[in-house]
Amino acid sequence: MASPRKPSNKKKIAPAKSIRVGKIDYKDTATLRRFISERGKIRARRVTGLSVQEQRKVAIAIKNARELALLPYVSTAR
Repeated sequence: MASPRKPSNKKKIAPAKSIRVGKIDYKDTATLRRFISERGKIRARRVTGLSVQEQRKVAIAIKNARELALLPYVSTAR
């Protein structure tokens, strides 16, 4: 039998707070790459630890950066 999961007491640190990004900007590709997976997908909010509003801003900034070819839509690495 599998043992029941123990609740974690660790508090997640919000990456946007630890970086101290005042405004999330689509031109800051180094910061935005932290929120993209290896395959080029936008990481989920539960993974990144962002608030709802911050996650929306990050998603919009990533989409804008992709539109201007600053970030790739998908990764070509296998």
